[in-house]
Amino acid sequence: MKVMNILHDSVVDGEGLRTIIFFAGCPHQCPGCHNPSSWHMQNGTDMNVEEVVQEAMNPLTDITLSGGDPFFQAKEVKLVAKTLKSLGKHIWAYTGYTLAEIQEKGSSDQQELLSYCDVLVDGRFIIGQKDSTLPFRGSANQTIHYLT
Repeated sequence: MKVMNILHDSVVDGEGLRTIIFFAGCPHQCPGCHNPSSWHMQNGTDMNVEEVVQEAMNPLTDITLSGGDPFFQAKEVKLVAKTLKSLGKHIWAYTGYTLAEIQEKGSSDQQELLSYCDVLVDGRFIIGQKDSTLPFRGSANQTIHYLT
């Protein structure tokens, strides 16, 4: 899979102290996106599931899947999420898809990835609805779904 970066000890991409895994690739390419270099797969580094899990594991942090869009690489990312979940990690995920899109039209890989997520922040970033006062999201149309 293609990974842009793994950032340790973040407090801005989910509740508590988190390790953020930024995946490459995003089909949404929202105008005003804070991470447009992540849109293209060629900007990521090839990593396998074991490498991502090993780099992300920290006994003090939980996990956030971001990007790009982790649901764009759901076939591989679901294996990362499954492993981290089995190791007791609480998982947030950010996606430009809506929860309904994943549930109703998502691939089986996307739906399985969703099953490992405790919290989903969904919806495309809309620059006209940008609101820096909202916790853990960039625009007012985005929703935080507590799934567990």
